[in-house]
Amino acid sequence: QVQLVESGGGLVQAGGSLRLSCAAFKRDISNYVMGWFRQAPGKEREFVAANTWIGGWTAYADSVQGRFTISGDSAKKVVFLQMNNLKPEDTADYYCAAGSGGNFRSLSAYDYWGQGTQVTVSS
Repeated sequence: QVQLVESGGGLVQAGGSLRLSCAAFKRDISNYVMGWFRQAPGKEREFVAANTWIGGWTAYADSVQGRFTISGDSAKKVVFLQMNNLKPEDTADYYCAAGSGGNFRSLSAYDYWGQGTQVTVSS
């Protein structure tokens, strides 16, 4: 079992920044890929970014490429999502996830999910 706890959401004006954190509670998390997804009201949950603890591999959705950065602190078992130049369309609940196989842009690749943190971007 992997417990994931997100934090850092809030209300920000367009053009502003937020940093989300995801703390992973498991003895050995190194073999998991960590992902961030988001779900806006009335829409399906969508991929935002993913990374690995080892090797520094990262992937981003086209909609956030160049604005968001995913990173991880393996010693503290925390994954971050730095979000810059936020837009109203970034408003959503953001979820952290841990997975061990498959297409990491797909929800089905993830075995464990956090409870989500809300991000609201005002225009």
